Amino acid sequence: MQKTWFDTARFGMFIHWGHSSQQGWELSWPLVGGVFSLPYCQDVPINLYHQNAHTFNPSAYSPHEAWARFAQELGMQYAILTVKHHDGFALFHTQQSEFSIEHTPYRQDIVQQYLDAMRSHGIRVGLYFSLSDWHHLDYPAFTEADKPYRFDRLPQPSPQQWQRYLEFLLAQLRELLTNYGEIDVLWFDGGWERTPEQWRASDIHQMIRQLQPRCLTGDRLPGCGDFDTPEQFIPAHPPARRWETCLTINESWGYNPTDRQFKTARQLIHTLCEVAGKGGNLLLNVSPMGNGEFPPEQVERLEVVSAWMKHYAESIIGTEAGLEAWQFYGSSTRRGQRYYLHLLMQPYDTISVRGLPIKQIASVRSLKTNQPLEYTTRCAILDTLQNPDPLGELTIQIPKGEIDPNATVIVVDLLPR
Repeated sequence: MQKTWFDTARFGMFIHWGHSSQQGWELSWPLVGGVFSLPYCQDVPINLYHQNAHTFNPSAYSPHEAWARFAQELGMQYAILTVKHHDGFALFHTQQSEFSIEHTPYRQDIVQQYLDAMRSHGIRVGLYFSLSDWHHLDYPAFTEADKPYRFDRLPQPSPQQWQRYLEFLLAQLRELLTNYGEIDVLWFDGGWERTPEQWRASDIHQMIRQLQPRCLTGDRLPGCGDFDTPEQFIPAHPPARRWETCLTINESWGYNPTDRQFKTARQLIHTLCEVAGKGGNLLLNVSPMGNGEFPPEQVERLEVVSAWMKHYAESIIGTEAGLEAWQFYGSSTRRGQRYYLHLLMQPYDTISVRGLPIKQIASVRSLKTNQPLEYTTRCAILDTLQNPDPLGELTIQIPKGEIDPNATVIVVDLLPR
């Protein structure tokens, strides 16, 4: 597998936003009556949900200042925007449908503005695109009679309808791949509703390769994809190939003021450390309000993460997975001969690292203050006598003044090989 920028990106911004955000409704799922995985999701009449698109006018949308600048300050390397969710509403200008931002009071192409902003701040760009479309008549559109949503009982199209829908789907994808410059990631979703053969997934994948050879896709294009996408949790064992955990700050993807179950900033930092320590990326979701601004509760937490990253980004961005679990009771990352130890629990007095070449230790220090730390080493007596480069145990003294309230990071440098 050829190495790409994604392999060590470690931190990205997921942006769930749509016309439903102006009402504080979750994206798409309210129109089908909600879903078990979204405990604060509403149940909204379908006509009312879709009519809401006609008033979408995000007056405070400023992706350069609010979105891209914030992503840059957080140390994020890429961003993914929901350009079309399951409700079928397009945040881009499309010739295939009038159900788009072009036909709202706002009129401007949100996707183009987002792409320009992120690129200008050095952030790689991705587009979330739902294969399913609960608004399109040929999909067919979801109706009140189809409620409640069931994964094993979905409205089925006729062969003629499905052919028309596939043509529509491929045409919209072609627009995104040809009208907006280089796209770094296409993040598909909704694929569970049909088989890979029905989606013509291999044809979609081939079209992407032809139009955007460097564009990566996730595993939610059924049977295809360049990386795995575990959702809302950190896998116990990292997947065999490149991967990314997508995570919400509360329990909702879209802006939902009724959901007050926010993770703390410390939880978010610890999650980032753990994901990086397993060699994955954290795609952290933000949920802009209807006017385009981030909710204050999310900003408050992200500012703490940003302040932490100002000191510790070196231990996250561009690193590889670090030590094995038996070597260190915590998360760790690596950059060549340098190891970063993330202390996700406050140490009593010392921490220990096992299985290191103890005669190769060049220095031990605090990443934030650059303060050298006292340490001792030891190994089996016979190894000391018989082995010129033994593996042993490193014990590091951690002064109370070096403990960060969110997560302390210790740097262990080995001699260059």
